[in-house]
Amino acid sequence: MSDFLLKVQRFSEHWLTARKRRKLAKKEKQSKKNPVLDWIEAFLWAACVVLLINQYLFQAYQIPSGSMMNTLLIKDRIFVNKIIFGPELLPGIGKLPGFDKPERAEVIIFENPAYLSKGPVFDVVQRILYMLTLSLVDIDKDQYGNPRAHFLIKRAIGMPGDRLRFDDGELEIQPQGFSNFIHESEFKKLGGYTYNTRRLIQKSDYRIIKASAVKDAYDMAKIPLPTNIAQIAEQGDGGMDAYAKMMYRSRTLYSIYPYDRKYGSDYQRLSIGWYIPSEYLFPLGDNRDDSKDARYFGPVRQKKVLGKAMFKYWPLQRMGVIR
Repeated sequence: MSDFLLKVQRFSEHWLTARKRRKLAKKEKQSKKNPVLDWIEAFLWAACVVLLINQYLFQAYQIPSGSMMNTLLIKDRIFVNKIIFGPELLPGIGKLPGFDKPERAEVIIFENPAYLSKGPVFDVVQRILYMLTLSLVDIDKDQYGNPRAHFLIKRAIGMPGDRLRFDDGELEIQPQGFSNFIHESEFKKLGGYTYNTRRLIQKSDYRIIKASAVKDAYDMAKIPLPTNIAQIAEQGDGGMDAYAKMMYRSRTLYSIYPYDRKYGSDYQRLSIGWYIPSEYLFPLGDNRDDSKDARYFGPVRQKKVLGKAMFKYWPLQRMGVIR
């Protein structure tokens, strides 16, 4: 046998012997390892994997309200695609670049502009627990034990360049390049959008809402209310459509105090509607009469959008793609 072959043989024997020793040492070490520590180590690894997936790829969320009925129901559990629009670097901190921007009619999740934080430490701990338990544990509760709305799930309706306004709860849109406002139903036909909206308030109910708004304005101005308006206001809940009631109240106050710029600007703002600037969008709930959405807090920055709702995974009978 040549010297080269002898060297190869010795090297192989040495390598195989060393490999066998390493395996035996590892086996002996594992046999001495505390099984409890072994379980803890496995759990920590699994937790890290869950956190990484939830933070940067897909996160589980639970629907807290009926604002998206019947697309999403209360306590539906869904997965949100976070990578598409750019995930946060850390929970509540920074944002990585995404691959796309939100499109019209997509169901999106974004930070609630009206949310009052309990502090950065609490926010991070709450979100880690929420992600680790796939939305089963949420420590961010209000005084009544209900989850606080840190994030909102709505549909992106208004896009940059649009003008939007509401008439008795019905949305009218003037897309960029159009000279007139058109009703949402007609706009959906033109754009080929298939989402459904839900109305709880009847057209006839706005008679009561208007009378209730006039009553509030007269009470504020300390003016006697006509009997016929008082009778209508007493026929039902005048706060069914809070946005419409604000508009009618501002209009009445402006007619009482035409010299008061505040009432004039309030009425103009509520009646004219919104223009959606570049890099913003206007999210609305599908359940229009039971949704605190952009009508109350205004357009939302696109960079505040954290993800796109993709899939319902619970309950099993409602499993499916979110459209």
